[in-house]
Amino acid sequence: MGTMARRGELRIYLGAAPGVGKTYAMLSEAHRRVARGTDLVIAVVEHHDRPRTAELVDGIEEVPRLRVEGPDGPSSEMDTEAVLRRRPAVALVDELAHTNAPGVRNEKRWQDIDELLAAGIDVISTVNIQDLESLCDVVRSITGVRQRETVPDEVVRGADQIELVDMAPEALRRRLAHGNIYPPHKVDAALSHYFRPGNLTALRELALLWTADRVDGYLRRYRTEHGIRSTWHARERIVVGLTGGPEGSTLLRRAARMAAKSSGAEILAVYIARSGGLTSASPRELAAQRTLVEQLGGTFHHVIGDDVPSALLDFARAANANQIVLGSSRRKSWQYVFGPGVGATVARESGSDIDVHIVTHDEVAKGRGLPAAHGARLGRARTISGWLIGLGGPVLLAMLLDSPEAGAEFSSDVLLCLSFTVLAALTGGFYPGLVSAAVGSLLLNYYFASPVREWTIAEGHSIVAIVVFFAIATAVATVVDRSARRTHQAARLRAESETLTLLAGSVLRGDDTLAALLERARETFGMDAAALLERDIADRRWSCVGSVSARADVRAPQTPKDADVDVPIGDHTMLALSGRVLPAEDRRMLGAFAAQAASILDRQRLKDEAVRAHKLAEGNRIRTALLAAVSHDLRTPLAAIKASVSSLRSDDVAWSPEDEADLLESIEEGADRLDQLVGNLLDMSRLQTGTVRPLIREIDLDEVVPGALRGIAEDSVLLDIPESLPFAAADPGLLERVVANVVENAVKYSPADKPVLVSGSTLGNRVELRVVDRGPGVPASHRGRIFEPFQRHGDTPRGNGVGLGLAVARGFTEAMHGTLDAEDTPGGGLTMVLTLPTATAAAAEPEGTTAHAPGARGR
Repeated sequence: MGTMARRGELRIYLGAAPGVGKTYAMLSEAHRRVARGTDLVIAVVEHHDRPRTAELVDGIEEVPRLRVEGPDGPSSEMDTEAVLRRRPAVALVDELAHTNAPGVRNEKRWQDIDELLAAGIDVISTVNIQDLESLCDVVRSITGVRQRETVPDEVVRGADQIELVDMAPEALRRRLAHGNIYPPHKVDAALSHYFRPGNLTALRELALLWTADRVDGYLRRYRTEHGIRSTWHARERIVVGLTGGPEGSTLLRRAARMAAKSSGAEILAVYIARSGGLTSASPRELAAQRTLVEQLGGTFHHVIGDDVPSALLDFARAANANQIVLGSSRRKSWQYVFGPGVGATVARESGSDIDVHIVTHDEVAKGRGLPAAHGARLGRARTISGWLIGLGGPVLLAMLLDSPEAGAEFSSDVLLCLSFTVLAALTGGFYPGLVSAAVGSLLLNYYFASPVREWTIAEGHSIVAIVVFFAIATAVATVVDRSARRTHQAARLRAESETLTLLAGSVLRGDDTLAALLERARETFGMDAAALLERDIADRRWSCVGSVSARADVRAPQTPKDADVDVPIGDHTMLALSGRVLPAEDRRMLGAFAAQAASILDRQRLKDEAVRAHKLAEGNRIRTALLAAVSHDLRTPLAAIKASVSSLRSDDVAWSPEDEADLLESIEEGADRLDQLVGNLLDMSRLQTGTVRPLIREIDLDEVVPGALRGIAEDSVLLDIPESLPFAAADPGLLERVVANVVENAVKYSPADKPVLVSGSTLGNRVELRVVDRGPGVPASHRGRIFEPFQRHGDTPRGNGVGLGLAVARGFTEAMHGTLDAEDTPGGGLTMVLTLPTATAAAAEPEGTTAHAPGARGR
């Protein structure tokens, strides 16, 4: 019998982003293998004219490519047939996600690779994280670019080896700026779009997370294939065993403290339910504990198992956990006669690879049992019907069968009576069924068991029949009651979970206004009005801090006495609702709304206090800086004007026409500088008082930007605004001031022989204007400060502005719903990025008036 041909192995270099060096790493490995004597060929390598990568192609045999004539002209693809004929031991196939040209045997390159693997040829390939099919939408949301070529995740996951090629975002941007990835004419566009630091960081995190998940999957598969049940301490994993009791929150917090001591530790909370469904767990406690473990960064698992210790240990070993946290038993001392308990059994059978922590808590030895029955919840009509059937049915049956003509056997009498008892239990629940069984037993004894019409029973089989009758009736009543109770609990838990989901969703969406939460509580519980009340500590009087009503004629509660339901929140706050009295189970749910309302109130007050404190501090700082500016920066041009005027008026000196012209020019420069300083001071005052009202309209940057550069030397600025740029939504006057201030600041710091570049581009529904200088730049830790009023960076001399230009520019930009940020210029310098919404994407803004500051644009 022939043996099955060996399938080749696939090794993939996974890149975090384009340009990190996947192909370079693949070729470097190829040279090492060739040096060891491996029969290796290049099936296809795309070096994209990168010199260092192209150099590595030399010295390796390359299979000629297949020339293909397509609609866009000739192209070259991997010749799969030629590689199969050559049959090397290893083939290099670059760009796993590549789409072949029409006319090639396979549509995708990964399909070509599959043929090589099937022929027993090992393949080394490359792919970027953004090329994975499952991450396509995620990458698009991050970068704004849709991947045209993708590869199914299972192809990459099926590789025998995956090696991550990673690089820090700053290092990758430097490599790009030096021309090692793209030609020089594409560098600026790449740096400002796809290769932004934020984009690269997000792609890097995606690659690391995907690789870590793949490593975990490989480790689990390896342990399963080799039958390894012992725990490998590759990462701290802590399993918390929950019973649904009140001690669960204590165990979870203890596990969280243990996890905090180890970097990367995981918490896995597990609740094990018996397959029969019998449980002492409180659904409310389990729901709260599930929420808590998610807040602590862990995961919740529900496992079915009749042998709780074995199920818990199996789960821990399957998760490769090395620690288990359990609570001390709640059983009373006499209950230990039934066994040692879950904790002791788990500790005994865990072995040396899993540590078991038994945590004490307040519920130790207080006992446990099934929750008390609260009634079948079958409804008033069904309950009354059940009582009527349970009491009237056996009596009516006795009256009908008591006649001599009936002649029924005793067994038939028992079955007929049992039918009424079962019907009573099905209709009315436990107690009607139980009472019907008792009444039926008495009637069977008195009317039908020999001797009749006596309370004694002469025949043994009659006693057995009555006892069995009573037992069956009781069992049916119990089952029906339990089923009804569980149905009610499930419906209630579903409603509570939906309400909590909506409540949590509103918090995540930012809908955290007090009025919105009160309205949600009023609607959820069907109340007429809801209010949050607060009591003054001094005079003990209640005041309403927020209220909502279903109708205009309904007045919200103003004191706890006005409310039908009130839920205290601490000592001085209360949630009050009017409309009807709620049952106790609804009050538990209402407590979640009350806690959230108090939290929102606290957040609002903290925000208000923070805003007031910030305004006071900002006002004090600006007043101090303004005094310093007036005392120095404003006096300097005034002193120059005063000296020039005094010189011209002096009769002691005969000034030549050239001297007079110089003095007049000095006066004009001083006046211009004063105009600039006063203009920026007034602009900052308007921003601080909130009186800037932009008039947003469609504008063309190609029309506004040149006007903003009128006061700047032409040879100090290069302008690159494409005509195809979409219209932006902005105020032309404010935008002109912003551009002028930013460009003047860039010219001030840029060397004279390196003009400032002003370029425009579009990214999604935003328009960007980038002002690039080649000056000394600004450290990342100081970039936020350059936008603050009265801040100057570096060794800028005093008298050269009061440090308001960039603060005014950012304030005007934000008033137009845009952003102004600073980035590093690759190669040295600072790039100011002005972003505005496009006219088509901008939301409708209320019309207003624009206060245009004429004249000066300096700082």
